[in-house]
Amino acid sequence: MSPVIADLIRAAAGDQPGAAPGGAPGPAGAGLPGGAAAARSAFPDWKFAPNIGGHPDIYEVENQAVDSAGHVLAAMRALVPWDGRTLVDLGCGSGFWLSRYAENAAEVIGIEPDPALRTAATARAARLRRTTVLAGSAERLPLPARSADVVHARFAYFLSPGGDAGLAEVMRVLRPGGSLVVVDNDHRWGQFAELLAGASATGPDRTAAAADAWWRERGAVRIQVRSELRFRSRAELAAVLHIELPATVARSWLARNPAATGLTYGYVLFAVQRAASGSASRAVADGPR
Repeated sequence: MSPVIADLIRAAAGDQPGAAPGGAPGPAGAGLPGGAAAARSAFPDWKFAPNIGGHPDIYEVENQAVDSAGHVLAAMRALVPWDGRTLVDLGCGSGFWLSRYAENAAEVIGIEPDPALRTAATARAARLRRTTVLAGSAERLPLPARSADVVHARFAYFLSPGGDAGLAEVMRVLRPGGSLVVVDNDHRWGQFAELLAGASATGPDRTAAAADAWWRERGAVRIQVRSELRFRSRAELAAVLHIELPATVARSWLARNPAATGLTYGYVLFAVQRAASGSASRAVADGPR
């Protein structure tokens, strides 16, 4: 997850879990929308994500652009095929990707702590074969040990430096030989990476190096995917940039690129496999580190 989105998540939570406006301690979930406060009590590790949680309709447009390009899903499938397997979509949001997984998986399980997003995902799952959505979080998966073959997570703050508890929980539910695939931003390539760099006090090389080192220490394969986001209109592009970035950064880029209806976007995939003979993890396959 980018430092920019992480900063927005912290701000939405009042700077820290349980913080009230102005930094004074408050009850867990204070300031969160709707039933999200109750979800925070049930899943203390969960942090409200303002980009999707606050703007699910615009995030849907962003997902459609990612899906249209097709590069990320193809890379995930090539790295760890899920045909005929049990796949967990961890942090499934409104369930946009569930149908893509259900086309070939034997079973798909979406996990989502945000009650509003989970309601949307559940409605989508009802139209799909062998697909269910459950309440849960990275550190509190409502699944038995050794019950999943593949776990997917996209832009996951809970599976990044400092996320060892979430990673341990994922490894618990993976069957021996099962694999985790995490999609993250590439902070070194693409126009979106330049936007992230302009919006964060942390340099892109430092951010990328920290993520790379954390995953390398855990035996992960690292795969780069170069792609793009192309929208049907400039208004869609502007709306997406405004939920992912500070308004000043979004407006400045749009002003410098007056004809743009899309931008180049790089991703990094990290993949770890639970060893076939035990609970230790190892790299999924030989690949760039």
